[in-house]
Amino acid sequence: MQVEIKNPRITCYKCMRPSSTCICEHISPLQTKTRFIILMHPKEYKKEKNGTGHITNLQLENSEIIVGVDFTNNNRVNKILAQESSPSFLLYPGKDNFNLSMRKSSEMNSFMGSNPNIFLIDGTWPCARKMLKLSKNLQKLERVSFDNKIKSKFIIKQQPESLCLSTIESVYTVLNLLKKGDLEQCETKDFLVPFEKMIAHQLDYILNPNSKNYSLTANREITPKNMYKKNTERNIIFEQG
Repeated sequence: MQVEIKNPRITCYKCMRPSSTCICEHISPLQTKTRFIILMHPKEYKKEKNGTGHITNLQLENSEIIVGVDFTNNNRVNKILAQESSPSFLLYPGKDNFNLSMRKSSEMNSFMGSNPNIFLIDGTWPCARKMLKLSKNLQKLERVSFDNKIKSKFIIKQQPESLCLSTIESVYTVLNLLKKGDLEQCETKDFLVPFEKMIAHQLDYILNPNSKNYSLTANREITPKNMYKKNTERNIIFEQG
């Protein structure tokens, strides 16, 4: 017996979104000296349509995604860590981290070198903590962070705090700080455009009366969700997506 599938949704296999809301025309990959390695939790990978780790990867020529939970024995991660010419760092919150927001150009160059690798953990806060706890090799890395003073534009997701940033917003912030420190020369003004287009498409869908997810009272502003204990350190790095 044949089963008729009515109006199947065609997916763009580059941005992983329905073809009707494809954002590929807005993708403008940057070439950076810094290599960004996005360590993505499997749960985040499954919902990559609205996640920003995948978009971040598309926007950065010098980047890659590695999916997993425990990276201790991950061959690709350990190969990157073994590169003597490119020191590796972990973007993660903490009081004793190397704070990019508070460092001069000379300090950044001395600490990070000219072609660093920056690892990012892409997952919810509980998942990120588990990934770091299990990954012995990541625990040994020097950590970098930043002071975040902007509110996330990721209004289609509830965040623990309005200052928590998505992965792409965190990378955008880091790139601008590296530019300020003369470690990067890339132009970042359009870096968030695909992310903003994704949000616009999602809002249009939610606000469409013909949509099954239609919401007359859909909130267009950030709605912080106090999921965790108060900790200002969580404001200096991404939360999820």
